[in-house]
Amino acid sequence: MNTPDPHDFLAVDRDLSDEERAIRDTVRDFGRTELLPHVADWFDEGTIPDPRGLAKRFGALGVFGMHLTGYGCAGTSAVGYGVACRELEAVDSGLRSFVSVQGSLAMTAIHRYGSEEQRRRWLPAMAAGDAIGCFGLTEPDSGSDPGSMRTRARRDGSDWVLNGTKMWITNGSVADVAVVWAATDDGIRGFLVPRGTPGFSANVIHKKLSLRASITSELVLEDVRLPGDARLPEAEGLKAPLSCLSEARYGIVWGATGAARACYEAALDYSRSRVQFGRPISGFQLTQRKLADMLVDVNQSMLTALRIGRLKDAGEAHHTHVSFGKMANVRAAQRVAALARGVHGANGITLEYPVMRHMLNLESVATYEGTEEVHALTLGNAITGTPAFR
Repeated sequence: MNTPDPHDFLAVDRDLSDEERAIRDTVRDFGRTELLPHVADWFDEGTIPDPRGLAKRFGALGVFGMHLTGYGCAGTSAVGYGVACRELEAVDSGLRSFVSVQGSLAMTAIHRYGSEEQRRRWLPAMAAGDAIGCFGLTEPDSGSDPGSMRTRARRDGSDWVLNGTKMWITNGSVADVAVVWAATDDGIRGFLVPRGTPGFSANVIHKKLSLRASITSELVLEDVRLPGDARLPEAEGLKAPLSCLSEARYGIVWGATGAARACYEAALDYSRSRVQFGRPISGFQLTQRKLADMLVDVNQSMLTALRIGRLKDAGEAHHTHVSFGKMANVRAAQRVAALARGVHGANGITLEYPVMRHMLNLESVATYEGTEEVHALTLGNAITGTPAFR
């Protein structure tokens, strides 16, 4: 009987299909050779120096909207998309967010709720990385309660006029099109706002301590006039943007396992090379306990992600399954990052090692796409039948 692999102790990846393993290997190789050598500098600088160039490389890799079908999208399995998210977040959460916002939010909104003309105009270019999208739902005063949004769209003849502000929008200042959600007299509706539309501006948010290898913006809409065909015709009510968020959260279920794995592997390697009291610290009982706790969290989170992915591919995944995975896996990743930072000692706070970068990123991952508290209440409602949000 073979000794378990320290990097995949429960042989989770053995249950991947050949196509899913090919996706894993392709994205992992791209991440390790093309992204990992630069990401610490991007994090230190607080930006992505060439987001359009990166978008084209992601497009060539085939990860934008890869779980969608048609319009230049690959139509992979949900598990295949999840594996790609895992390998990207093993490099950095900000880079997985770049892909997730493009594919699971902006492209999914257009694919699911757009007109055929809108799909043909935007999706092939976005899949190829020739156009970048963003998703404007969150506002300064409405994060966990998007139904209270203040951004409004009113009819003016055949046009729509939008006013409001969106906050914490990934890719906002570099996006060619923003999917903006606004309240109307008939409920919440979605609109496509192209870059350069008069009255529309995006301001980069600086001085972040998390997701620094990412571009985050504030969107401002001041009497933005759009033609009638700018509205997503099939999107009616809050369920439309929330369904897109569920797709993005699914990516986080997998992505968090990548961040956790990266921290665990860094700690394992460091413990074998760091010598104290005449021997590697990997031989100390307290260090082995930390590594064992990390091993369990990493492998249990990967099992959770794979199970939810298989349910999703079978058409049996409920949005509460995604809440379960997001809550459990992000919390596990935070535990792993904290333990890994301790194993590294003082070296753990530097960008020479990945653990503190992941640790800081996970602070954002824990709150975006639904805070842990919101997902806990979602699960509570699912199992008791009693909503406790209000």
